[in-house]
Amino acid sequence: MKPAKILRKLLAEGKTIIAPGVFDGLSALLAKKAGFQVLYASGGAIARSMGYPDIGLLTMTEVTAAMSHIVNVTQLPVIGDADTGFGNAINARRTVQEFERLGLAGLHLEDQTFPKRCGHLSDKSIISSEEMCHKIKVARQHLLDPDFVLIARTDAIAIEGIESALIRAQAYLDSGADVIFIEAPETAEQIELIASRITQPKLINMFQGGKTPVLPPERLEQLGYQIVIIPSDLQRAAIKAMQNTLNIIARDGNSEKISDQLVSFKERENLIETEKYLKI
Repeated sequence: MKPAKILRKLLAEGKTIIAPGVFDGLSALLAKKAGFQVLYASGGAIARSMGYPDIGLLTMTEVTAAMSHIVNVTQLPVIGDADTGFGNAINARRTVQEFERLGLAGLHLEDQTFPKRCGHLSDKSIISSEEMCHKIKVARQHLLDPDFVLIARTDAIAIEGIESALIRAQAYLDSGADVIFIEAPETAEQIELIASRITQPKLINMFQGGKTPVLPPERLEQLGYQIVIIPSDLQRAAIKAMQNTLNIIARDGNSEKISDQLVSFKERENLIETEKYLKI
């Protein structure tokens, strides 16, 4: 079964899907080994993995190159972060075609101006609802696989308020989006209001330290949020672990003192299936 059809099937079952944010083949493999059925290819985490902030500095081809490894090594349904589509409607057309060609199961497009910035940074700006609706229609028209999941994201809460975000969300769904993603609600009450007003499938962004309070997955499932993405926690954990290891190496000249915190040589090779490749 194709990844897009698997994602559609999971959405139809009605249970909440937890999709950890991955940013390269290794993080994707780790998430697969941990038992996750769906992965989220985070545009922000991919940018940071290359040493850049999440402010629209990467090109579409740089992003898709990173996502290709995530798709290829896991064969799991992957939801891709397509940012704004990297420009206007014709840019979005090419973006969705490239994401689909790579074998992703779905993607989300957002209504920020290009270049965009992380949804939990200040001073965002957004395009008109009419322009975003046009982008969504163009994206839908140029996707070949009817199972491919098109997610529309709005960042309007921070700029125009919750009511405008809800109006935009419904317009985006009416324009052809399968799932709506209202970014950065700031209170539990806003999370609940979104759930009460939008009956179609919803995605929510949950991570520690952002503008959105973290609710238990059981509560989110009760409210009807079918996809929960956790974009940056894996990368933040990796950064902390690397900082700690580098401090020890700088102090001692090796990492022997924290050997119990490192995976073994054998464990690493098993993770990336070295033996399978050598047999080939």
